[in-house]
Amino acid sequence: MSTVRTLAIRPDPGGVVPETAMVMAAGLGKRMRPLTATRPKPLVQVAGQTLLDHALDRLRAAGIKRTIINVHYLADALEAHLRRRDQGMEIVISDERAQLMETGGGLVQARALIGDKPFVTVNSDNLWVDGPIDSIRALAAGWDDARMDALLLLVPLARANCHGGSGDFHLDPYGRITGRRRRGRLAPFVWTGVQILSPRVIADWPAGPFSTNLFWDRAIAAGRAFGISYQGLWFDVGTPGAIAKTEAILADG
Repeated sequence: MSTVRTLAIRPDPGGVVPETAMVMAAGLGKRMRPLTATRPKPLVQVAGQTLLDHALDRLRAAGIKRTIINVHYLADALEAHLRRRDQGMEIVISDERAQLMETGGGLVQARALIGDKPFVTVNSDNLWVDGPIDSIRALAAGWDDARMDALLLLVPLARANCHGGSGDFHLDPYGRITGRRRRGRLAPFVWTGVQILSPRVIADWPAGPFSTNLFWDRAIAAGRAFGISYQGLWFDVGTPGAIAKTEAILADG
């Protein structure tokens, strides 16, 4: 079923990869304690590399030219790490030291930096290994600005490594997201933390911190939220226990 849904979006091999991405790196990392007592979660290492560097490598490989990174918890350590490493792209900091804005509020705070073209967002606590098709390029190939405000990279629940949840989204046969998981029920697809968004979604926001769910729900209601099924390896690296599991699977090939 997931292959049908992926193809239903009619990938455009000439799809242009967005120039700008945003990495969500400002969270407190509570689930990753005690490792995050002395370091921000994006700097926790998995397979010899920080989670942040794994994400930046994937963005650079896809052709992203400019990446916005929001910072809050132990922000100085994150910025120092970024200065030490040649990222191969322009890095822009969205500073949330004064107040953690959550994912939706983080997008609002970075709105002026994002610009007016579709952009990629990535959560820094997810790790993915592409197969023969680059995942971000696949999203770009599936993007249709005329009918989409959001295009999420989703993985089937059965292949969501180290993920303890019950799924996030339902898709129709055309790749359109029809709704989010209801309490007490399963949903067949898990969000990988990777997506393309139109800046159109960042509108009419509430004051203070809030979740991206607000923007998703509006796009779903308007029939403008879509998903494609990821075919590579994906890991939810949100807890210390997930690190060893992820490294074992990666070492096993």
